[in-house]
Amino acid sequence: MTEPLFRFDNSYARELEGLYVAWNGAPAPAPRMLKFNKDLARALGLDAVRLAGDEGARIFSGSVAPEGASPLAQAYAGHQFGGFSPQLGDGRALLLGEILDPDGKRFDLHLKGSGQTPFSRGGDGKAAVGPVLREYVIGEAMHALGIPTTRALAAVATGAPVLRDSVLPGAVLARVASSHIRVGTFQFFAARGDLVRLTKLAAHTIARHDPGLAPDGKVTPEAALGLLDRVVRRQAFLVAQWMLVGFIHGVMNTDNMTISGETIDYGPCAFMEGYDLRTVFSSIDTHGRYAYGNQPAIAQWNLARLAEALLPLMGDDEDAAIEKAGACVNGYAEHFQTAWINGARAKLGLASSEEGDDALVKSLLAAMSTPQGAPGQHAADFTGTFRALCRFGDEGEAALAPFFGGTERITEFAQAYTARLARDSMAPAQRRAAMEAVNPIYIPRNHKVEEALAAATEGDLEPFDRLVDVISRPFTERPGLEPYAEPAPSTFGPYRTFCGT
Repeated sequence: MTEPLFRFDNSYARELEGLYVAWNGAPAPAPRMLKFNKDLARALGLDAVRLAGDEGARIFSGSVAPEGASPLAQAYAGHQFGGFSPQLGDGRALLLGEILDPDGKRFDLHLKGSGQTPFSRGGDGKAAVGPVLREYVIGEAMHALGIPTTRALAAVATGAPVLRDSVLPGAVLARVASSHIRVGTFQFFAARGDLVRLTKLAAHTIARHDPGLAPDGKVTPEAALGLLDRVVRRQAFLVAQWMLVGFIHGVMNTDNMTISGETIDYGPCAFMEGYDLRTVFSSIDTHGRYAYGNQPAIAQWNLARLAEALLPLMGDDEDAAIEKAGACVNGYAEHFQTAWINGARAKLGLASSEEGDDALVKSLLAAMSTPQGAPGQHAADFTGTFRALCRFGDEGEAALAPFFGGTERITEFAQAYTARLARDSMAPAQRRAAMEAVNPIYIPRNHKVEEALAAATEGDLEPFDRLVDVISRPFTERPGLEPYAEPAPSTFGPYRTFCGT
């Protein structure tokens, strides 16, 4: 007898009736595996050999539900660019079920692009090859950088066309996450005043992510406040990590913020090159709401919306609940600053902490910004500058000069940094090694991503496979990969990304 491919235990389907619609994926006429994540499959205890072939292609396209699956489209609400939509939901996605890895840890197995659902809102429910592979490569890059993220298990071509600005080949992404519970999931029931189901959702979420808050399964006011506090801390850490690598999510709606603290939905996302707080790549973010520099504040705004949704669970004294929840959300700024400055110290190779470290980092960032009133000068490349800083102990200002058109813009920082290093305890060789372990040399450079996606859309996956290999080891310099460490040529841009729907 053949063993089941997945060890399913579908608690979401079992416990949260009313927060989903049972549904099946649309049959794909000719499913074909484009990319299979064997490393992730093995970590999950899956049969990588069977799943990498035709059998996996049929499952991950949504054509066939594997034994033990309970496919469903999740319901959620959300604030999109500040405006509230009381019903969104999985308009082109399905939760196949929850799988248990060899240690019993639970993961969602989720499809994106698997066809229309009751939440499609007039959309076709499909995805094209380009957006699917973008999510694959960016998610793997974030994982390799050590940033909490959802990950792609597989990308499957469907054999069906998708109509966007042109006719494109269709594809489905199979995604793995600790859960797909979002801020918007809580907003769905809170907006309807459904306290019974809101309580069930909170109990389910706490049991899944923070079981110590309610060991008996009861959602007390303290447990609800504790859940908010945990999410605040997780999101503060997550967004700090984004900022430390120059990542721009692009669409930080509340339905794209997970309770687990994992990055989700790599649509109009990209990595910044020239340092500029105003950087926006998303074609739909016309006012810069989700610009690079706005991300920390937007995350806090989203968390305030979660606090509002959880208020009914925080006790009968509404004023007291508002005060406690407000204090919790206000604590985000300190949590973010702690995560950011600790990460920044690591990027600068500082083992000790001093009060002036924040100002030191910001003086470097100010020098990296586009100089005001300086025609012909440009913002310094974010990733390249910090990687070059690893050589500062050996080369001094000269290590940074190529990114600043000389040393004039960085003299003040260099002097302060030299003095700061002299007061730090780490040995020079140890410092350089430590810095190279946190300052990547390879990120998914936007022009390289576009080259790979364009080739894959035409049927050539070699550039994509190469890019995935490069970003999977972002901190180790490898001969022959110099083009992957260089900024986009001047002929590339202005760069715009799209959500893929």
